[in-house]
Amino acid sequence: MKEEITRVLTMVQEGKIDADKGSELIQILKEKEESGNKLIDKQSKYLDKTLKIRVVSTENDNVTVNLPIKLVKVVLMAGHSIAASIPQAEKYVKDIDIDLIIDAIENELDGQIVDIQSANGDTVSVIIN
Repeated sequence: MKEEITRVLTMVQEGKIDADKGSELIQILKEKEESGNKLIDKQSKYLDKTLKIRVVSTENDNVTVNLPIKLVKVVLMAGHSIAASIPQAEKYVKDIDIDLIIDAIENELDGQIVDIQSANGDTVSVIIN
């Protein structure tokens, strides 16, 4: 940002723009930098969150997974693919739309994003918090 301010000051000094316009441009540059810093802070805070996957089976085949959001995309895609190929696990993941979950993660969605209950009482929950 220092380079941009220096350019604005040089334009004022050379008479290409007046002091009021230079002041206005510098203010815009400062606001732009502040909003960029806020966005970075927001994204950093989101990346510190955790994706929680809970599977509760009536047969006590329970699963609890806690993953940092930073790792979620890779692990989620690989895990879903693996689980879908295991006959005992396939019934738990066949209705989960992985693309929807990844889209939710990329759009910084919070809270419960999946809640599945089977007729026999098995449940699958996916939560970001």
